[in-house]
Amino acid sequence: MRSYDYSNRKGVRALTWEEFHALTLTLAERLEALGVEAVVGIARAGLFPATGVAIALRRELYPCRVTRRVNDQVVRQTPAWVVPVVGDVAGKVVAVVDEIADTGETLATVARAVREQGARQVVTAALAAHTWAYPAPDVTALVTDELVIFPWDRQVRVAGRWQLHPEIEEALRLQEGK
Repeated sequence: MRSYDYSNRKGVRALTWEEFHALTLTLAERLEALGVEAVVGIARAGLFPATGVAIALRRELYPCRVTRRVNDQVVRQTPAWVVPVVGDVAGKVVAVVDEIADTGETLATVARAVREQGARQVVTAALAAHTWAYPAPDVTALVTDELVIFPWDRQVRVAGRWQLHPEIEEALRLQEGK
């Protein structure tokens, strides 16, 4: 499965902010049970659940950025580092958190970097994951093969107007074309 292959999604799940919050609390509870001592959040959208988890568990948050995008446009086949993991992760149980595990590649890339920085244990976590994510996250609040529309994608600025994220609009067109 390649990333952003929206034609393979089965249905649509549009999350509200309240559902996002509930899923974030579920993720926090599951990570607390694993003794997480620090959180690495993957920017951009992974910072939403990572921040919620870090605040709920009262742990340090270390943002990083690994992406296939430049200016919100997918331009790479594989994730590339933009901002490395910085922070005190050595010797700790660290949760690496993203909003969704599609292929699993981004979480695996960041987890590898955190291990290389000496983390005692790395736990990968995603708010949502598809069944085909490989490697699958260690902890997930929602497993679904639906097209997940996160609340922050419902209104983005395009040419001076608020609209549904263009990538989501295209994904919905692909869903209708099945």
